[in-house]
Amino acid sequence: MTPEQVNLVQQSFAKVAPISETAAVLFYDRLFEVAPSVKAMFPADMTEQRKKLMATLAVVVNGLANLQSILPAASALATRHVSYGARPEHYPVVGAALLWTLEKGLGEAWTPEVAEAWTAAYATLSGYMISEAYGRPQAAE
Repeated sequence: MTPEQVNLVQQSFAKVAPISETAAVLFYDRLFEVAPSVKAMFPADMTEQRKKLMATLAVVVNGLANLQSILPAASALATRHVSYGARPEHYPVVGAALLWTLEKGLGEAWTPEVAEAWTAAYATLSGYMISEAYGRPQAAE
């Protein structure tokens, strides 16, 4: 990721943060719509899960300028996801749901440059997480 892409991700996330609860609902609704089989991995009451999602995104977004600082947490998260039943093929689906959510949440602020920056950020982190969880890098796009 370029420094400009990091800035775009951080600036755009700052616009989504005030609607974080709505964004989290949109994200999980979209995820369960496109991949209904993953719904079984989640609790019936998604309130805490939605909060965890947005808190994790905030940590990742804020740490993008110093990627090394967030890699240990990303590794631990990847390992936990394996125990929940996550597989490498889930990562692209989650990424697509995330990008869709950001597009809806940002409206006109979702530019091709912002989309490219978020795609790069997700590819970087998901590729690392897949490698950490499953021991081999795989394309996450």
